[in-house]
Amino acid sequence: MFNSSPLTAAQSAEEVKTPGLAGAAQAAGDGGARPRHVAIIMDGNGRWAKARGLPRLAGHRRGAETVRRIVEAAPDLGVEWLTLYAFSTENWKRSAEEVTGLMELFAIYIRREGRELKRRGARVRFIGERGRLAPDLAAAMARLEADTAQNDKLNLTIAINYGGRDEIAAAARRLAEDVAAGRLDPACVDAAALEARLNTCGFPDPDLVIRTSGEMRTSNFLPWQTAYSEFAFVDDFWPDFTVERFGEALASFGARQRRFGAVG
Repeated sequence: MFNSSPLTAAQSAEEVKTPGLAGAAQAAGDGGARPRHVAIIMDGNGRWAKARGLPRLAGHRRGAETVRRIVEAAPDLGVEWLTLYAFSTENWKRSAEEVTGLMELFAIYIRREGRELKRRGARVRFIGERGRLAPDLAAAMARLEADTAQNDKLNLTIAINYGGRDEIAAAARRLAEDVAAGRLDPACVDAAALEARLNTCGFPDPDLVIRTSGEMRTSNFLPWQTAYSEFAFVDDFWPDFTVERFGEALASFGARQRRFGAVG
């Protein structure tokens, strides 16, 4: 759907470290608005592996490398907030082997990338229900959040065991509890009151949502927050999603007119 260009030998060492950054910056362009907050549904790891005769976990490991490249490139492309859909509440339906492998991969990513994320100025936060996660993983997530709490170069949010409908239902329960306890006047229950009880309270809504692998659905990802988001559906499987592709998706956003219900 989006075209990419190969690396050139003339790229600097920093560009090689983040492959395709120069091409992505050129693709994103200087004209038009750039999305402040980009959310990504990282889809296609398993199909990428299957196409190569590899186990599904091999696709997830290669996908983790793509995460690293996109996270490194995002601030240089003008992205201030990046939200990644890593594991949904529905993903527990997968095989026990795959789920266990994914949880181990999350723990490895936090351990290996945490220090680099802090050095690069990323503030890391996790959304989703942590009660079902292994205590060691939940503790590692909390430590990374605390270690990066003062950073502001990139706001990186990772959704693990996240379901949008569950998030809205939980926020509604908290509203009901506050009304029942007399802490909130029922007349004050409105969209702002519910939004204040979401996991993403205080976050800007995503300007652009990217989904890889050619699928054209949102899969219960941030349904409240993406009411007015623009969408880019990319054919590449997530492991094949390059920094250039990322830049092209950002450029596509700049070419759109956002009216939020008004007349353009």
